[in-house]
Amino acid sequence: MPQLSSSLFTGLIPIFYLTILSVISLYSFHKILMIWRYHRYKHTIPQPLHTYADQDWPTITIQLPIFNEMYVVERLLNAVTQLDYPLDKLEIQVLDDSTDETQAICKHKVDALRDKHLNIHYIHRQHRKGYKAGALVHGLQSASGELVAIFDADFVPQSDTLRTMVNYFSDPTVGMVQARWTHLNRDYSLLTELQALMLDGHFIIEQTTRHRAGCFFNFNGTAGIWRKQAIHDAGGWQHTTVTEDLDLSYRVQLKGWHCVYLPNLAVPAELPMEMNAFKSQQFRWAKGSSQVAKLLLPSILRADLPSHVKWEAFLHLTNNFNYLLLFAILLLSYPYQFYLTEHHWQYSLLIYLPIFLVNTFNIFCFYFISCSAQQGDRSWKLAYNIFFMMSLGIGITINQSLAVCEGLLRSGTEFIRTPKHGVTTRQDSWITKQYRAAKTQVLSLELLMMIYLSITTVFAIQQHHYLSLPFLVMFVVGYSYVINLSLFQSR
Repeated sequence: MPQLSSSLFTGLIPIFYLTILSVISLYSFHKILMIWRYHRYKHTIPQPLHTYADQDWPTITIQLPIFNEMYVVERLLNAVTQLDYPLDKLEIQVLDDSTDETQAICKHKVDALRDKHLNIHYIHRQHRKGYKAGALVHGLQSASGELVAIFDADFVPQSDTLRTMVNYFSDPTVGMVQARWTHLNRDYSLLTELQALMLDGHFIIEQTTRHRAGCFFNFNGTAGIWRKQAIHDAGGWQHTTVTEDLDLSYRVQLKGWHCVYLPNLAVPAELPMEMNAFKSQQFRWAKGSSQVAKLLLPSILRADLPSHVKWEAFLHLTNNFNYLLLFAILLLSYPYQFYLTEHHWQYSLLIYLPIFLVNTFNIFCFYFISCSAQQGDRSWKLAYNIFFMMSLGIGITINQSLAVCEGLLRSGTEFIRTPKHGVTTRQDSWITKQYRAAKTQVLSLELLMMIYLSITTVFAIQQHHYLSLPFLVMFVVGYSYVINLSLFQSR
């Protein structure tokens, strides 16, 4: 009986492996479809219905949601006050939920700006009910603008940002306009370069193609403008998920409002410089997208929408489920190597190796093209960074898998902020800054996974499974990098 069970398990390994790889391939080929759509639509630049005359500019309320951001909030306020927009049509709300010195910095700066006759208000809550979504709702109750612009604390909008976006609201069906993020500290370290690569793929290819192909796309939480009527029509900001931006943008589009994405309008921001801060941010985004998928996918699939819109929404909202699939692949890596020793491994790899190679190639092309489109960079350093970016994605598999499971299986919407330090150049250091991202128990699981993958790699070498080694090495490099920075990062 034990031998029969062992044989059954061994026989199921290739079936599990092939099934998981096939599902991953679906998402992988979707990236190639997005590349094709990007090249098809990249010259289809959206234009406003008409340009407002000077006397017709709509009123705008700028909301600045802040929580413990002492190192960047003054930079934000300075940038906002330099926005080129008629002062009599502009209101600024500093929505400060802070519990530290940020309060005093904000109050002092707001008082100074009010003395310059700016219509600016400091709004402080004694609680954090609803977190960022709750702060936005609270501010919206007294907002005087028909449009609402939102900038997070680490963003630095350029002077023409409002004027460029606002003309698209000349179309009364437009509910939201989103600008593209760029990165103040892109070149600070390898970690910030890898994050920039990840985000460029989203902002340059994904957002552009979804918008121009007529599919739903998401508001990114900041660097955008909303029509207040669209917010109310869709049910307002809600804190039932930790990604209130994704939730509202999908509800608005389900209500029939149009949204506009402007990849040529860039708003720079600061990337997390700590691995633990990066993991916390990625955890929140993965958990939130899973919550939104659970909450809204049934309504989207039942809605009277074209099939390609439903299909794109499904792939978008379930994209983080790939981490669960990849986690399963990692767990099966050793049994699969054992299976290869018991069978003719050359023939087995004829099936699995091409799938691995094609999926890897698809992902590589996606990020290579997105970075080339933005910076014209086609250097070997870009290829090197994409390899490490893919390794980083593997290294956070456990972190993200737990986030997806928590989003699907558990209630609760605790919002954990990502600390920012106001550091943008290599000459500056964040080591002495007060804010730190917390280490979690996920580190222990990541260490166990690294040991497991290292044992698998040694076994593959002993059995001469050399064709498996590039992928196993990528797995080990990813976990080693994440663990090293999580534990010992000083820069």
